[in-house]
Amino acid sequence: RNMATGLVVTSRITHATPGAFSAHVTHRDMEDLIAEYQIGNYSLGPMVDLMFGGGRCHFEAGPHVNSCRTDARDLLSEARANGFRTLDSRSDFDALDANSAQSLPLLGTFAASHMDYEIDRDPKQQPSLAEMTNKALGILSAATKNTNSGFFLMVEGSRIDMAAHTNDPAAHVREIVAYWDAISAVRAYVDAHPDTVLISVSDHETGGFSVAKQLGPEYPEYLWNPFALEPVKHSIEYVSSKLLGQTTDSAKQYEFVRDTVFPKWMGIKDASHEEILAVAQEANSVQLRQLLSTAISDRAQLGWATHGHSAVDVNLYAYGKDAHLLRGSHENTDIGDFIVQALGLNLEQITSLIKNDKVVQDTPAIKQAWMGRRDLDAPEHHPHMH
Repeated sequence: RNMATGLVVTSRITHATPGAFSAHVTHRDMEDLIAEYQIGNYSLGPMVDLMFGGGRCHFEAGPHVNSCRTDARDLLSEARANGFRTLDSRSDFDALDANSAQSLPLLGTFAASHMDYEIDRDPKQQPSLAEMTNKALGILSAATKNTNSGFFLMVEGSRIDMAAHTNDPAAHVREIVAYWDAISAVRAYVDAHPDTVLISVSDHETGGFSVAKQLGPEYPEYLWNPFALEPVKHSIEYVSSKLLGQTTDSAKQYEFVRDTVFPKWMGIKDASHEEILAVAQEANSVQLRQLLSTAISDRAQLGWATHGHSAVDVNLYAYGKDAHLLRGSHENTDIGDFIVQALGLNLEQITSLIKNDKVVQDTPAIKQAWMGRRDLDAPEHHPHMH
């Protein structure tokens, strides 16, 4: 179809969703091989013109402090040999001309692993999802300005799901708002280009989240407390990374939790001695995150049923050309069928072209902890990054 293509995410660019749009492997954990596909090391060559997100460690040669690859391949050098311009900083991103097609193909990795949660993000260090989306729209639009081929852009608010896996309501709501900001940018583009369609949907709900929580045996109050989330300054991921392995002095750890973690970072002014002591003494990452989640969620009266996915129906939105075709209730596969039809794709032909390509990476895929696999401080994902 000769369409320009783009992926914009806040996860590693090699993560499950961007990987599904750009690679053909047997398991999502094969991120080293997904990275190879993304820079064009398979039969079709480079197919993604623009990639913004995290995940630089899967392109860096290992073993190295900045790498999480399990081999010694330097995919950044290979990408440049394939014509990619590589970016790794906020200044690189800001220097991009959003109206220039000369910038393609682009690989922008603005974090070693996932990009920071919006609640933790330093705007001087990392662009927001909306900023990356806006710039991607401009660049891809400029690249196809004088053609009839158009472009396809996949944007994922990746860390909405991750915050829910950790049952972190303060990070969760801010990730949702950041996604809304990105959607606003796309809607504005659709308004200016009415031959475009916007589809917004998630692949599942995470956490079994409910705006209600019974805190004791008494009949529950019919309320929740959003004001408990407002003063929270950091994600549970950030807080736990600052607590684990920082000191062996139990008295100093207790004071740190009492004087900094609860009142300054989590906005909790009424933490009990038992809460402070439990957090200060906990050395297990998963258990520590649960304690921090409970502290925030109880005060906000927000419920979580699981740290995994649920079977709750998810919202589907469409805006622009032929959006009415997605009105109502749909099976998830209907969305892919709509995209295939709207773009006039021949998936059978593409499948025949790549059917003999490698689908299993040569080195072992990194096994990831059930709750830590999406989190920056999980050492099991970064064998060299300590």
